[in-house]
Amino acid sequence: MSINNIKICPSLLSCDFSRLGEEIQAITEAGADMIHCDIMDGRFVPNITFGPPVLASIKPHCTLPLDVHLMIEEPEKYVEDFVKAGADILTIQVESTVHPHRLLGRIKDLGCKAGIVLNPGTSEESIRYLVPLVDMVLVMSVNPGFGGQSFIRDMLPKISRIRDMIGDRDLQVDGGVDAETAKEIVAAGANVLVAGSYIFNHGSYAEAIGLLKNAHAG
Repeated sequence: MSINNIKICPSLLSCDFSRLGEEIQAITEAGADMIHCDIMDGRFVPNITFGPPVLASIKPHCTLPLDVHLMIEEPEKYVEDFVKAGADILTIQVESTVHPHRLLGRIKDLGCKAGIVLNPGTSEESIRYLVPLVDMVLVMSVNPGFGGQSFIRDMLPKISRIRDMIGDRDLQVDGGVDAETAKEIVAAGANVLVAGSYIFNHGSYAEAIGLLKNAHAG
């Protein structure tokens, strides 16, 4: 994989939801590669966001792939709804389901790309036998549930070990990503960066995305 091929996924968790369509258009024009949708149920994580109806309303107005991260209990009950709503890649938490192997296969059978996610306290060994089924691995570098948290530096060696494990598959990192932490994250082996508050609180979405895309140059 070329380290120059950095993909930026702005997280809608930090956008202005009263201007959702405008925000999506703005980050698209600013150079984003994917749109990251955090789905939270108030059970798996201590927050609630949105579900398939909102995702379906976004889809017709979105030209970028929808990267949908399910932070929910019993995701097996809902994957079909999210695929129908327009998810281009659906990532599930390895901690959230008893049979992640079966569920990843189900997502692929539905014609959607599949990814697996690990919380900070979860060992990479938990996904070793799932790698053949996934298009992407997501390393959470904060404890999920809220935007604006600080990057957990202990995740850097974990990112490197996962890169060695997964070969050329996409390796995404979410949590505390900004222009400075991105340099270390990319150096550790990640090529897909999720950023919410850093992008949406920046004075220029294009400048923020550009700084993240050029993290390898730092």
